[in-house]
Order: sequence, then structure tokens, then C-alpha cells
Amino acid sequence: MANVFEIADAYVEESARLDPYDATLEGIPGYDDQITDYSPQGAAARAEHDRRTLRALEATPASEAKDRLAREVMTERLNARLALFLNAEHLVDLNVLRPPSGSIRQAFDLMPKESETDWQSIARRLRQAPQALHGFRETLDEGIRQGRVTTKRIAVAVAEQAETWSGNGGGSSFFHRLIEPYGAGPQNGALATDLAIGADATAAAYADFAVYLRNVYTPMAVERDGSGPERYLLHCRQYNGCDLDLRETYDWGWQELYRIEAEMRRTADRIAPGATPQEAVQILNTDPARAIDGVDAYRDWLQQLHDQALADMDGVHFDVPDRIKNIEVLIPPAGGALAPYYTPPSEDFASPGRTWWPVASSSRFPRWDRVSIAYHEGVPGHHLQVGAVRCLKEALSRYQQVAFISGHGEGWALYSERLMGELGYLENPEYYLGMLSAQALRAVRVVVDLGLHLGFTLPASETEHAGEAWTYDLAVEFATKRANQTEAFMKSEVLRYLGWPAQAISYKVGERAWLDTRSAVKAAQGAAFDLKRFHSAAISLGPVGLALLEPEVLRALQ
Repeated sequence: MANVFEIADAYVEESARLDPYDATLEGIPGYDDQITDYSPQGAAARAEHDRRTLRALEATPASEAKDRLAREVMTERLNARLALFLNAEHLVDLNVLRPPSGSIRQAFDLMPKESETDWQSIARRLRQAPQALHGFRETLDEGIRQGRVTTKRIAVAVAEQAETWSGNGGGSSFFHRLIEPYGAGPQNGALATDLAIGADATAAAYADFAVYLRNVYTPMAVERDGSGPERYLLHCRQYNGCDLDLRETYDWGWQELYRIEAEMRRTADRIAPGATPQEAVQILNTDPARAIDGVDAYRDWLQQLHDQALADMDGVHFDVPDRIKNIEVLIPPAGGALAPYYTPPSEDFASPGRTWWPVASSSRFPRWDRVSIAYHEGVPGHHLQVGAVRCLKEALSRYQQVAFISGHGEGWALYSERLMGELGYLENPEYYLGMLSAQALRAVRVVVDLGLHLGFTLPASETEHAGEAWTYDLAVEFATKRANQTEAFMKSEVLRYLGWPAQAISYKVGERAWLDTRSAVKAAQGAAFDLKRFHSAAISLGPVGLALLEPEVLRALQ
């Protein structure tokens, strides 16, 4: 009989075979020349794989502590995934951040492009990409037949993404730009021709997909925004690994927003005496001396921030494994959401952890609000947590090394921003206001996401729109003002919330769980509490649902 770690290893390998795009995005090697079947049959095959694995886990004894935790984590995760499938959520998997059409494109960002073999994999994947898009279209068609459709607003936004990547939105396609580094000289021969044919076919497929979304899907989509409570609870378990009192969480989100705003007012006064937060932000956004000019200089500055934080944290507040002592800053192609994001190192560490910083059409970048986000995406945030887990080959199952639970991971990254403030890295009031602004955005996400999806109204404590129900336009207006962000960014953000119910709340909900866990450990250990030991023990557990976080950390530190 296989043990828990063997079951986990087999699960990851079969999952990679069934979803090669996700394998590339998760850094699992060996599948870069293959595509995911996004048809209803492909979704059913992945669900059956989850069922078989759950049966195997149930029948397998956990002989050691690491086996027990590995089984608990995996069982919780697969049950959450299966619940989404049983509710036919794959039929409405249309969102602006990572729809299947986005995964098909984004996977090319992470594929190596150095050897002839690398380019052969890209060519094979380009040839097959139209088939993957066709499978996704079959799933959306099935959703139309069953009356399971997303909102018109989301459908149009994803159509715009597809148009941008196809080149029909103006300029060359993403796929033609992708193959440019290989070159088209006669010395490259058949492979160059193969790449060009694949780029042509995939660009055309994305153009056709955009037309489909506009002309076929959007007329069948619904006008109203929001998932409703039943769907929201399912996604809440998927993203957070716990059940929440959603009304209590909504009210707490408002309390957090008010607390953060009070601190922002005090900090704005330090930047410009008598200034409001909005006035201070205007100063910081418009002063050329407080900005970086040029995309290359911006990327270099971010790289320096990452490298310095890693050097400072190692051996002092964390023990950074040698294999993740490098992190790469990249600028992603246009067309996606505007928020920065992180991609982990590959399993074999051949590719490093990377942070991606969308720039849209900007060429000047204020520094004030980027510093804490660099700590969130890089060190001690996602790169340290996710990368360190990938180094724990003996202690954690392969599934634990590649899994990501949003409440756990995003909560840690948001906790990391606050931690860097505690450690003195945000003493500059401009950077501290940036951290508070990021915190305000995450609190705004709680109230906006819950409000939009569950129909909650704005509280009586609000001076504007009190008692009104949330709408898309109200959410954009509110979030732009209260999170100190541009309207363009917040339009992108609110679209993201509408397509990913409960993911947006996972940041603050997760941070709350991390802070509560740290407080519980402090209370249990008293004067013996050691911050570095707490961090080491917590990270070494790997990803766990928020319901397991505090008890498992306390158990690990006994």
C-alpha cells in the first residue's frame, strides 16, 4: 500500500499531466510542450482524479506527524476543489486575472527560451493552443446550455484581453512578439517557420475567441453582478481553507478600514503638515523627485529592493535557503490585470522565483506605494514563504510544496508588509503611507467583495451612500477614493473581484489569522517567545487552511 507522501507525489504528477498549463505556472517541469483539456470532459477527468485520490488518502494510515498533516491538508484542499466542480463552477470560470484563456497565454511567460529544445516546446504549444481555447469555448457553451453564465461585464473584459493578445486591439500580437527573440534567419530553418505558423494560428484563435465572447457569450450573460451566498461560501472555503461568518467579516472589514484611515491621517500630516491623505498622495504622485523615470530604471530599482531585503532578512529574522537566494523582477506583457504578482521557482530551481510588475502605458513610477508591495511579493513575502517550502523536500509532501492557499499565502504576504514596518523598514513616512494605503486597499477589498457578492449595504457610519446597495460603479468610486488608487486600477480591481468571489477577502482575512496565531504563540510562550523561531516553525508547515493555522503552529512549537 502506498504511503501518504507517495499518494501526494502521484497526485501532483497526474495533475500535471491533466493540466499542463497549471504545471508550467506552478514550476513543475516536463509538461511545457503540452496543453490542458479545458472542455467539460477535461474538467470531469480532473474531478475524478480528485475523487480517486481522496479515497486513497482515506484508506491510508498516517504513521508519522508529517504524514498526518500532509493528509489533512490534501484532504481539505481536494474536497474544496471537488465541491466547486459539483457546483459546476468550471462552467463560469471567466475572470480577468486567470481565466483558462489567460493561463494559456501566461504559461509562455514562464517557459524557458534559451535552447533549441526550449523553442521546440514553444512551437508545439503554439500549434496546440487553438485546441485548448476551443475546449474552453465548449465549456462556456455548456454553461450557456445549463444557464450557468457569468456577467456581461466580465465577458466583455475577457474579450478585450483576448483582442489585446491577438493583436486586433492594435500592434502585433503577443504571440508574434513571443517568437521574435528566436529570429527568422535561414539558419533557423524549419523551426522558425513552425514558430511563425503557430503564432499566426494562436493569434487568430484569440481573435476568434474575442468575437465569440462578444457576439455569442455576452448576449447570454447576466446583467447583475455578484455570486450570491451559496457560491460565495464554496469559493471562500477554496481560497481560505475555513468557514467564515460573512456578516461578521464584513463588519470587521469596515472597522479595519476606519482604523487604517485614522493612521493614514496622522501619517499624511508627517509628510505635509495639515494635509489630508488624499492631498499627501497627490504630492507623492506628482513630485518628479519622488518617482522613477523609465521602465528599465523602475525594474532595476525594484530588483535592488528585493535583493536588499533578502540580504537583510537572512540569518537575522529568517534563515533563507541557498536555493532561493535569487529573485527576478520582470515586466509582464500588456493586457492582464494591473496588480503586481509572484510566480514561484520551478521544482528543480532551474527557473527562479519572479515578481511581475505591470506598467500599462506608464513611464514614470512614484516610489511611495511600491516599497511595501515589494516586501509583499518578494522578501519576506511570497518568495520567502513559497520558495522556502519548495526546499523542504523531506519534511513536506510534493503536494504541499506546490500547493497555494490564498488566505494562507496572501495573508502571510500582507503580514510581511506590516512586519517590515515593525522592523523599521518603513520609517520614511512616505513608504509607511504606502503600506497603509496597501492595507486600506485590502480592507476595501473585504467590504467591496462581500458587499457586491452578497448584497450587503453601506453602513450608517458612512457620510456618503449610507444604506445603499453596492454596484460596480459605486464600488469603483468608493475604492478609488478610499484606497488612494487610480480609477483605471480600481476598475481592473473590481472586475477581478467580480470574477473571483472570496479571493479578494483572503488577504486581510489571512493576515488576521496570522496575527491571531502570533498572538496565541506569544501568550503560550511568554518571555520565551522568539520571532525568528515562530517564523521558521510556521513556514515549515507549508500551506495550510486558515482553520488549521493556529493549532498546527502551536503544535509545532510545543
